[in-house]
Amino acid sequence: MTSATGLPVLVIGAGPIGLAAAAHLTRRGLDALVLEAGPAAGAAVREWGHVRLFSTWAELVDPAAETLLAPTGWTRPDPAAYPTGADWAEQYLQPLADALGHRVRYNTRVTGVARAGRDRIVDSGRDEQPFTVHLTHADGHEERITAAAVIDASGTWNTPSPAGADGLPALGEHANADHLSYRVPDLDDPAVRSRYAGRRTAVIGSGASAFTALAALAHLAKTEPGTHTVWVLRRGITGSTFGGGTADQLPARGALGQAAKAAVENGHATALTGFRTAAIEKNTDGRLALVAEDGTRTEDLDEVIVLTGLRPDLSFLGELRLGLDERLQAPTALAPLIDPNQHSCGTVYPHGVNELSHPEQGVHLVGAKSYGRAPTFLALTGYEQVRSVAAHLAGDHDAARRVELTLPETGVCGGAGLFDQPDAQQDTEGGCCATPAAPQLITLGTAPQSSCSTGAC
Repeated sequence: MTSATGLPVLVIGAGPIGLAAAAHLTRRGLDALVLEAGPAAGAAVREWGHVRLFSTWAELVDPAAETLLAPTGWTRPDPAAYPTGADWAEQYLQPLADALGHRVRYNTRVTGVARAGRDRIVDSGRDEQPFTVHLTHADGHEERITAAAVIDASGTWNTPSPAGADGLPALGEHANADHLSYRVPDLDDPAVRSRYAGRRTAVIGSGASAFTALAALAHLAKTEPGTHTVWVLRRGITGSTFGGGTADQLPARGALGQAAKAAVENGHATALTGFRTAAIEKNTDGRLALVAEDGTRTEDLDEVIVLTGLRPDLSFLGELRLGLDERLQAPTALAPLIDPNQHSCGTVYPHGVNELSHPEQGVHLVGAKSYGRAPTFLALTGYEQVRSVAAHLAGDHDAARRVELTLPETGVCGGAGLFDQPDAQQDTEGGCCATPAAPQLITLGTAPQSSCSTGAC
């Protein structure tokens, strides 16, 4: 592509998938330019550097990237080890960015992408025009560059979903922002530790991040009396709530769910089920209360950790013609494969350029951003995506269509149950618990009566 136009393929984001995209483009002789808003490679990853991944190094290194790194003397970490985010950034992402050299620019934020001389409305000559990309640098000065194609790997880290169950911020969420966090706490940081030690904290969410926070706060409770967590779930406790357990082919992911389950069973956390947050109020004593849509309240909270997922920032792509699913904000061909209303399997069919294409030719959303609001994205999935997209841009359409990836299973198939479906079975073993008709605060082992017949709830 660039040999004909003289223009680079622009990659937005120097995270794992963006850098892998650049490696694949370079391997195919295409000119790549990576723009990163942060000061270093993996800037977003570094923000959760204290969190240990549930994937091993063998699943976190892209093959084309490893080929690029080999001549630099880079030594691949133990394939069986589980790195932290900081390990991933320092031992792989930064060396990869260094190997890419001048192709990576830092402190450069993309603020807009469009067709040269064509706003979103104009049809005439549209596909023949290159892309114009508007940038803002750290010192505030602006720049406009031109690109032959755009690969958006900017992720979703900077746009966490709010506490409100309707997808909007709960009433009082902004006003009480000083007592809210949208990240897994780093309890090795003394300032963060003191924020939660001896306090009563609500954790809102039901995914891997919520599991991690529950486990971390439970560990803190063992040494800091008075530390307790209220785990706020919008649905009930079912056989699949804590993930795939031993059935998960990513063992560390299965163990993470079991650690969250242990936090509840051991009394360090209580689960508040069927609770859809509508408001966050501050009482006269300065403590917080969560108020559900039905008026139910949970009182005496000191802090709230909101881990309700992430969503894509599409604001700088407004002049492009994207084909996005109206629910997930993922590419329309990809959305049915990853829709959490239908399943929660890690075994998403490996996909590439066909599922990632848009009405605007030459634009591809990849990595976590391609999943929109859907969870359970794996690095391996993103590496396969950019391998296919790079092959397509290089004109190798056979390679672009070829599947070169097998994903591990979670052991949690058959429906994530994002909304209450009391009669629906929630796991592959046939065990389920009916969702409570009203919010209930429970401790596992002393749960109220339910229709669970397997004892897995």
